[in-house]
Amino acid sequence: MATVIIGVDEAGRGPLAGPVAVGLVLAPQGFSIKKHFPGVADSKQASGSLREDIYERLTFYAAMGEVQFCVQFSTSSLIDSVGITQAVRRALYKGVRLLAPTPDGVRIVLDGLLHAPEEYAQETIIRGDQSQPIISLASIAAKVERDRLMKKFATAFPHYGFELHKGYGTKVHRGAIQQFGLCDIHRQTFCH
Repeated sequence: MATVIIGVDEAGRGPLAGPVAVGLVLAPQGFSIKKHFPGVADSKQASGSLREDIYERLTFYAAMGEVQFCVQFSTSSLIDSVGITQAVRRALYKGVRLLAPTPDGVRIVLDGLLHAPEEYAQETIIRGDQSQPIISLASIAAKVERDRLMKKFATAFPHYGFELHKGYGTKVHRGAIQQFGLCDIHRQTFCH
């Protein structure tokens, strides 16, 4: 019987630059995500300000000891060397083992095609970020922390506009690549 549940989702699988982020949120069984996080929804459908508000609430409840969460990153160079699927898996496994070092009493729900280490009880749910509030919360944590990191990269690599498109292959971003070439955080394998 599970005593805690972990929701898992990733952000940044498709961009041409920056890391991929995996968000994980652990809550006691019976903790109401909807009650404590009104407006929680898939990060892609929530406005930036709503995501930030929910993230701040998440850090508050984590500081109170009511939930735990982490966001794990896999760098663009790791993505280039092992591929996006393996890079996501490495970040996910690291996060699971950080929040729940043993599988006892743990149930994990994951979005899409994600899988946790096989010794953990788990369920992968297609569009789980839309139907499971704890996965939505993990999605928001991953997106907020990745977006914040991309804004920091924007100051180190000012020609690319990372603060605007977060590394996705927009027309502006592709134009900057044509003009300035690739920088250190570009995924070489995604850009050719």
